[in-house]
Amino acid sequence: MKRTAAHSDARDGVACGLLWISPWLVGFAVFVAVPIVLSGALSFCEFDGIRRPVFIGLEHWRGLFADPLVWKVLRNTAVYAALALPVGTVLGVAMALLLNQPIPGQTLWRSVVFAPSLLPLVAVGIIWTWMFNARFGLINSALALVGISGPTWLNDASWAMPSVVILGLWSIGHTVVVYLAGLQDVPRELYEASHLDGAGPWSRLWHVTLPMISPAMFFNIVVGLIFVWQIFAAPYVMFPGGGPQRNAYFYTMYVYDQAFAYRRFGYACALSWVQLLIILALTAVAFRSSRHWVHYRGA
Repeated sequence: MKRTAAHSDARDGVACGLLWISPWLVGFAVFVAVPIVLSGALSFCEFDGIRRPVFIGLEHWRGLFADPLVWKVLRNTAVYAALALPVGTVLGVAMALLLNQPIPGQTLWRSVVFAPSLLPLVAVGIIWTWMFNARFGLINSALALVGISGPTWLNDASWAMPSVVILGLWSIGHTVVVYLAGLQDVPRELYEASHLDGAGPWSRLWHVTLPMISPAMFFNIVVGLIFVWQIFAAPYVMFPGGGPQRNAYFYTMYVYDQAFAYRRFGYACALSWVQLLIILALTAVAFRSSRHWVHYRGA
């Protein structure tokens, strides 16, 4: 009898828990799970958003690998990821180290660094379009003060990618906050012990600080990987059509155009699944590599 009563209480507890989280479960099913399943099914269909889908098998998948623009946007996105992620990581750690020092107005400076990451990406794209303006932009005006003639950022194919990378650093504040939290969690005893052992500032940074904040670095790198492979809003505003020679045409921009400009929803779904597989593969590599450089306290 006691065992039956215990089982009954357990079932009641599970039912109560499911009831409390049911709004989230319904939202996840309607807005995440069902669209994922539908996109997978539509990737095998011809669908313009109006008429009924027509099953065409693997036609989209075969056409995807023969599409030269797919390889163009893949290359652009990979180059952006290879530039923006390492630069953002190094700059984010450096700024967190500076903001962790007992400097005057420390709270104000932290707010100033974090505030830009709160702006909508479309607004950021518009702001930086003016910032990069060759004649009237703030960047070229600042360069002119030191005798440097600034490039035509938005009209020069060789400067399109660097301008997007620079724009990406605008929202570095959210990573800095994570690094700051990691830095404040580093035990002071480790710094004192390394100082007694004769370790200098660079040695303490390399052997104490970086290993102790490596979980925060890993978190930011994984989130950054997902973000850089989905970059869309700001470059879409800055570079309509992908910019000069389409050097600022990224994968998600191409998916969006296929779906909403050309109404090839089935093809866009196939492209989206390829993007998902790339992100999953890169994330798996990051998790596998973390065994060798991420150090958890007590592990």
